[in-house]
Amino acid sequence: MPDPSTYRPSAGSIPDAPGVYKFRDPNGRVIYVGKAKSLRSRLNSYFADVASLHPRTRQMVTTAGAVEWTVVTTEVEALQLEYNWIKEFDPRFNVRYRDDKSYPVLAVTLNEEYPRLHVYRGARKKGVRYFGPYAHAWAIRETLDLLLRVFPARTCSAGVFKRHGQIGRPCLLGYIDKCSAPCVGKVDAEGHRAIVTDFADFLSGKTDSMIRRLEREMGQASAAWEFERAARLRDDIAALKRAMEKQAVVLGDGTDADVVAFAFDELEASVQVFHVRGGRVRGQRGWVVDRVEDTDRPVADLVEQFIVGFYGEQADQAEADSPVPREVLVPELPADADALADWLSELRGAKVGLRVPQRGDKRALMETVERNAKEAFTQHKLRRAGDLTARSAALQELQDNLGLDSAPLRIECIDISHIQGSDVVASLVVFEDGLPRKSEYRRFALREAATEGDVAAIAEVVRRRFARYAGETGGQDPTPGIDPETGRPRRFAYPPNLLVVDGAGPQANAAADVLADLGITDVAVIGLAKRLEEVWLPADPDPAILPRTSEALYLLQRVRDEAHRFAVAYHRQKRAKRMTVSALDDIPGLGQHRRKVLIKHFGSVKRLRAASVEEISGVPGIGKATAEAVHTALNSATEGKGMTPPNATTTATPGEADQP
Repeated sequence: MPDPSTYRPSAGSIPDAPGVYKFRDPNGRVIYVGKAKSLRSRLNSYFADVASLHPRTRQMVTTAGAVEWTVVTTEVEALQLEYNWIKEFDPRFNVRYRDDKSYPVLAVTLNEEYPRLHVYRGARKKGVRYFGPYAHAWAIRETLDLLLRVFPARTCSAGVFKRHGQIGRPCLLGYIDKCSAPCVGKVDAEGHRAIVTDFADFLSGKTDSMIRRLEREMGQASAAWEFERAARLRDDIAALKRAMEKQAVVLGDGTDADVVAFAFDELEASVQVFHVRGGRVRGQRGWVVDRVEDTDRPVADLVEQFIVGFYGEQADQAEADSPVPREVLVPELPADADALADWLSELRGAKVGLRVPQRGDKRALMETVERNAKEAFTQHKLRRAGDLTARSAALQELQDNLGLDSAPLRIECIDISHIQGSDVVASLVVFEDGLPRKSEYRRFALREAATEGDVAAIAEVVRRRFARYAGETGGQDPTPGIDPETGRPRRFAYPPNLLVVDGAGPQANAAADVLADLGITDVAVIGLAKRLEEVWLPADPDPAILPRTSEALYLLQRVRDEAHRFAVAYHRQKRAKRMTVSALDDIPGLGQHRRKVLIKHFGSVKRLRAASVEEISGVPGIGKATAEAVHTALNSATEGKGMTPPNATTTATPGEADQP
């Protein structure tokens, strides 16, 4: 463990100016990024008595091996640089306010020709508008059911949309007027997009103007004796009002604001945000994050971290609508509140107010958000107490049972997947502090050892994973894990404390032999056999048996199962791709690129087989001679298998069956 005094900058070398600083571990990886009005004052605080530091800060400075800084001219510039570095390096000790994947949202896919409305969970995508998040998926479906009678937009998946377009009949929603049925041409792309735009405007808060417009149209229809249309508009207005009633009015002046509140202890903090648009609560988010430092103004520091992390992340994902409201209401202003407000104004493109509500409805709403934060924090501590204890116990048990010098804070696991030696692939998953770090997962397509069995495959993967690392650490580069040109971590730059391979003694021995050949001696290797969950150490004739109730065994199983899942997913992907184009492999004059073009154009080999020569030659890059070769090859292959080609007839004798 590094000693902070070994890399402490010399006295007077740190400038007394605003700037941004980075702590790096001994391998050169950035583990923490921060900013300060005075770099000298802030950095000197890290090198005081280590025992007096906040636990998380103490862990960070004892993990680091170097510190560096960059001087800037303004606080806004420091905010922007800090956020850019956090986004680029993803430091393990910085808090990232990414969206909680468990919250469902209502997604509108404006990037498609016929936009779709659907429930969605996951990372944000370009070209898609999101509304929410909602507390429950059923709340989204209930809202959709009310609004589809007014805005009959498409809600079906791409496959359903395509299938109904082929058969020429709409689905049930098209028959009951809850979909405008663009799949069968009842409305063109422009008309359908107008429906979706009105839907998005309504959810964005333009409710009053839309209801007034419908009331005006209802009056005109009634005056023209179009009573059926007037009744339909009346029902539409009632549906819109019912949907509006589900979103309570909390601020009668039509305020657009985010209301932020915190609950925290020494180690963690709960964050709750209510998104108020047009005076109504449109969504709610919540996180529980680690506290990095303990200062005299913890709430102010949490406010600053939240604003930089959350709104920076949201701005990167937004295309059309600004994620920043007109106001951000917080429980306490940070020291650099003016700089934060200026930065938020730049993100929004208009003035943003950052303030503490003192009285009235906004203060009452702030108190409600604070109660939600406290309740969420209480629930989190009840859930997580067991998890934290179990992870710590698992890492300690692994250290004791395997005779390691320290707890394996970074574990990597390798698994092989194939079917009888075909499409051999491997996965490598990474767990840090007992939790998966999916950004560092890797997958391998194996060729050299594809026909030699799992032992040879394990050896190939270990060699490919550690060869570059061994070459870099053997050189004179002081930071072998960092690319000197880009400053970013290199691939496979950091070794694990423990390498787990799926298998028994032979697999573990193969991995250990490769590491020995590469001169790597600081990585422990074990094999985990599925049958009896035995732990095999290299060169040991007998396995180690961990208790079935052991937290260490449970952690190893989780790591192994995650590697297996990741490998199987990659294997299925490669197999599906190979099977899709296998029918086109032997056609002369048809290379890999044009095979992909044909499959993309027609959607499947089956539809390509049914196409005429003229339809095939109409694909860009496909000439008539190639089209004839494709048509002949596919249909002759069909006849050779005993199948009936399109537009042909056969006569079968009794008892005969078509061969698949």
